[in-house]
Amino acid sequence: MRPRRLEEFIGQHHILGEGKLLRRAIEADRISSLILWGPPGTGKTTLARVIANATRCEFETLNAVLAGVKEIREVVARARSRLEGALLSPPRRTILFVDEVHRFNKAQQDALLPHVENGTIIFVGATTENPYFEVNKALLSRSRIFELKSLTAGDLREICLAALADAERGCGRTGVDLEPDGLDHIVRLAAGDARNALNALELAVETTPQDDSGRIRIPLSVAEESIQRRALLYDKDGDVHYDTISAFIKSLRGSDPDAALFWMARMIRAGEDPRFIARRMVIFASEDVGMADPMSLVIATAAARAVEYVGLPECQFNLSQACIHLSTSPKSNSTMAYFDAVKAVEQEYRDEVPNHLKDASRDKKGLGHGEGYRYPHAYRGHWVSQQYLPSALEGRYFYQPGELGFERQIRERLEKQRARQREDLRSRIARYASEAEAERIAGAAGVPRRESRPDCGSVRGDAPEGESRG
Repeated sequence: MRPRRLEEFIGQHHILGEGKLLRRAIEADRISSLILWGPPGTGKTTLARVIANATRCEFETLNAVLAGVKEIREVVARARSRLEGALLSPPRRTILFVDEVHRFNKAQQDALLPHVENGTIIFVGATTENPYFEVNKALLSRSRIFELKSLTAGDLREICLAALADAERGCGRTGVDLEPDGLDHIVRLAAGDARNALNALELAVETTPQDDSGRIRIPLSVAEESIQRRALLYDKDGDVHYDTISAFIKSLRGSDPDAALFWMARMIRAGEDPRFIARRMVIFASEDVGMADPMSLVIATAAARAVEYVGLPECQFNLSQACIHLSTSPKSNSTMAYFDAVKAVEQEYRDEVPNHLKDASRDKKGLGHGEGYRYPHAYRGHWVSQQYLPSALEGRYFYQPGELGFERQIRERLEKQRARQREDLRSRIARYASEAEAERIAGAAGVPRRESRPDCGSVRGDAPEGESRG
């Protein structure tokens, strides 16, 4: 049932629809080197043969796994002879179709490249791997890439019905009645793969005897036997791996537990290492949930530990619990504050540790290290305003708490503390500068302007009763 003409080709309308570039090039016989990239059973080899049939070029095929440099040189020699008119008259160009082109090694590509570049050969490659990562850059730069997508349910249905009706190459001469439910089942489990659907249909027809009227009737039960549970397209190091984990993380971030569970189930069902999924959830718990729900990290870490301790299949319960918790938790990415601090360390920080924060256990008497430090537990609320950042960074805020979940409480408390710190900073600046100079320094440090100056001699902390505020 492989299509022979462009009119028979079903699917891939985004590159073969009316007016599309590839269709125009085929119809005008102006094909240049190209790479067809897509999942199995989407028509890469078929399209290459359709191109060969639609043009006036000779068609040669190689498999990148089986062919070596010798075979490539033989194809090139024949292609050169055709161009010179030695094999055919008038002269004709040659299309070389290379299946699994991502398997081409450097020696094979070096043997082919000059002849692609000088036009001796029109190169058409097919691959299930991302050519931008797997194909030699020199060959890639000489080829146009067309991505083929998994066939839709409508495409597969049309392909199956065409096979049932075709008397020359299909089952039309036999007479087959396929129940609608059976066709739906084959289409659904074929998962966008035309080869998978046609193989199942062929198996169902060949294993079902004719009835008294001479027709083959295929009920749902036979269709179910002919195409077993779908084999999910998944490669642990390729595009599908990265695309699926990306969909999983984005579903968690978007607070959609149903989508997150679906993508996680797809990964596990396809054989993904559950430890990889657990590690990504541990990262997500801090990166995207963070302080809005601090327990998320505990739950994600516990799930990761359970994966190691329990293993499959039982650890799916633990992964499911963590997945649901993370996707339904309030979200905050305020932990990104750390990277703002890193940037400040790398680009701005030059001061040493403020004296009152230095270790006082070694040289307090000689150098006065630690002198002036206020012990927060000695104050009401276990907090007192004092300088913690280096002087050049004082007044800089890296952490910006969100407004969801537990972080709302942190935000309210931190706003009060930061307001007190700004007042304290203004007071300390004013001790050593004129009012105008204090305003300038405070502005540089990000401290809002005050209408009136505080008492410069007082410390604005809440010390326990009877303890000096000075």
